[in-house]
Amino acid sequence: MKHRFVLFVSIVSMAMIVLAACGGGAAATEAPAAREEFAAAPQEPVMEAVPQLDIQAGNQAPPEVAIPPAPTSAAFEISNKEGENVVVQSSDRKIIKNADVRLLVKDTDVAIDRTTQVISDLGGYIISSRVWYQDYFGNNLKYATITLGIPVDQFERALLRFRDLAIRVLDENASGEDVTDQYVDLQSQLQNLEATRARILEFLKDAKTVDEALRINQELANIEAQIEQIKGRMNYLADRSSFSTITVNFEPEFPILTATPTVTPAPTLTPRPTFTSTPWKPGETFKDASRTVTNTYQGLIEFLIWIVVVVIPVLAPFVFIFWLVWRFMIRKLNKPSDKK
Repeated sequence: MKHRFVLFVSIVSMAMIVLAACGGGAAATEAPAAREEFAAAPQEPVMEAVPQLDIQAGNQAPPEVAIPPAPTSAAFEISNKEGENVVVQSSDRKIIKNADVRLLVKDTDVAIDRTTQVISDLGGYIISSRVWYQDYFGNNLKYATITLGIPVDQFERALLRFRDLAIRVLDENASGEDVTDQYVDLQSQLQNLEATRARILEFLKDAKTVDEALRINQELANIEAQIEQIKGRMNYLADRSSFSTITVNFEPEFPILTATPTVTPAPTLTPRPTFTSTPWKPGETFKDASRTVTNTYQGLIEFLIWIVVVVIPVLAPFVFIFWLVWRFMIRKLNKPSDKK
């Protein structure tokens, strides 16, 4: 009887120990669940705990892992001038795109018409256009330049359609400028200025004197001017980022020049001179001889006239002076010397 009582007490004690152990394990498993429910409160996805495999029991079921939901759109953090981090979605980014394309076209007029159709189809507008002509070996070639604005989401499509207009793309240059940080800075400045304007309006309501009201009103005018400037800059960035600028240059294809054949004249035979006998005419010979004698005498008479009229009057004084000097010298030499 005593042995049966001791055995009963031992079995009861072991059962209490097992129950205590099971209760501690249940409490241990419930604690993570409670923490998991508490951690599920934030929006960030929480990975579920992976259950351990019960090797001894032979349970080898694969663990279940929670997959975080995929984000709907990419987001970026940008720090403004005040050091605040601003989250900007990818669809809200401000990017100014520009492109300059030079195209070789077969017909400039047709290319301009098709460009106008592309602009109309894509919802753009023409900013400026220029047309001029250049002469090429007698051919009047037409050139054109069109600057247009295209919605930013149609930028690549517009370039693709412009390439289809050309025989060959001579040059293409595209660039983009991300002005999202500038736009975020302007938004922050605008919020600060609007808050300052609200405080100044409160001060203006509490103004006691006219001078104080005038000073506060002057500060209010300065703040409002800054607000208008920032709004204008924001509108400019918004417009420039919503419409891209594309400059298209059209150059016509040079016409093929046909060489004009040069006609070489056929060589002509040089005729040989033929000698013809001249008949004797003594009368003409006498006339020629008479004219020769007459011309000779006329020349002699004209020569004598030149001597008498020109040469003698010019040289006569010098000859006369020379003769007088010569006579004076002869007399002096021939004069007998006086003998004492």
